[in-house]
Amino acid sequence: MALHKAVLGNRIRRLRQERSLSQKEMADKLGISASYLNLIEHDERPATVALILKLGQVFKVDLHELSDRGEHQLAMRLQEVFADAGLPASEVSAEEIRKLVAAAPAAGKAIVALHRAWHTAREDAQTLQIDLPSGRTQRVVLPAEEVRDFFEAHGNHFPAVEAAAEAAALPRPALGQALADRLAQRHGVSVDIASLEAMAGALMQFDPRARRLVLSEGLPRPSRYFHMAYQLGLIEAQAEIEDILAAAKLSSPEAAMLCRIGLANYFAGAILMPYEAFLAEARATRYDIEALTMRFDVSFEQAAHRLSTLQRLGNAGVPFFFVRADIAGNISKRFSAAGFYFSRFGGSCARFVVHEAFGTPGRICRQIARLPDGSTFFAIARTLDRGSGGFNIPVSHHAVGLGCEIARASELVYADGLDLAQLEAATEIGLGCRLCERTACRQRAFPPLQHRLVVDATLKGPSAYAFRNPG
Repeated sequence: MALHKAVLGNRIRRLRQERSLSQKEMADKLGISASYLNLIEHDERPATVALILKLGQVFKVDLHELSDRGEHQLAMRLQEVFADAGLPASEVSAEEIRKLVAAAPAAGKAIVALHRAWHTAREDAQTLQIDLPSGRTQRVVLPAEEVRDFFEAHGNHFPAVEAAAEAAALPRPALGQALADRLAQRHGVSVDIASLEAMAGALMQFDPRARRLVLSEGLPRPSRYFHMAYQLGLIEAQAEIEDILAAAKLSSPEAAMLCRIGLANYFAGAILMPYEAFLAEARATRYDIEALTMRFDVSFEQAAHRLSTLQRLGNAGVPFFFVRADIAGNISKRFSAAGFYFSRFGGSCARFVVHEAFGTPGRICRQIARLPDGSTFFAIARTLDRGSGGFNIPVSHHAVGLGCEIARASELVYADGLDLAQLEAATEIGLGCRLCERTACRQRAFPPLQHRLVVDATLKGPSAYAFRNPG
């Protein structure tokens, strides 16, 4: 994981204080002088890469905790919280948010958690009671955001689950047969393929009493392997998954179950694409997803998703963000190890490459994207059309995107031929219309919440809305 060498002082000071160490005690452990550590904590000297690595080794912390990505994500989330029209805090400035995050990140996280709870309660009361044709009402619960936040907080990397997958040590040739044999011989689980009619629309079904896993004939081979590996994960990684869930302290049984499913899916990805082998091939091919799909017999989405998880301490790949969206713009998956912020409320930017990919189905789209704060990313996206067999079964249309910081883009084959230094040509995207302050966007759906709408019948600009600063 790439680390920013400057302005690490606050994070290193917090690390020391959390462990109740004096500057001299920490300096002794790191092999530097207390005076030098004091300069680092006050950002008067940069923390070298060697020192950062030693911090991670000595104090057993993930290196992403020492980078500023976590603070950037928290700052973006707080910006969205304070921009909420339902709160009387819309004039909190970006500088005030930055100072809060730097000085008291725990307080910032508490504010985000409180806002999430308040927002959920408000939606429960106002919008999540739906009327059914029968005349009854049904309450809809949305625990998915809590689980997404949990995966993001862990950088979409879970060493214990990786270790459980590696312990299985399944052979690569004939992986499908090896999975079926392990399920049958070690756990008494049989695997059968059933017709579309027998499955009645289901793709996978497990009968725990009969110990029988049934897969639809409509599933392609990579998906069949994935479902078998998923079932294996629920069994062989059960202890690791339950330990993670116990520590997570999620707020509802629904959130816990979603998280359990997500971690079992993570195990499945680690079985199909073992960490060391997959990372070695990713580097050798310069992260060519199509090449990886052939070498590991997986789908494009599976390979792209797996690339977003390769953040092992001491042997990390390029930190990627991963996203999946449907043709209506709804984001159904998002993971970020690259510092890219996905808005929780109000949708994402229509100019983001994952949405533009639907204009060129089946082709890789490339984009250099710049956010309002100046951070710049390189991203690719491609559409996926999924049929599950049969003329009368509708095809689902999705696009998946993968991206990284512009500084790492040259490591990707997809950046070949692009002038990565000419950032003036970058596509200006936002965090969603409700937070974006760009005035000339032709795809703006509504004005930002922190600005007042200007209505002028005599003037038409490029955007659907004109607005001015509050006050």
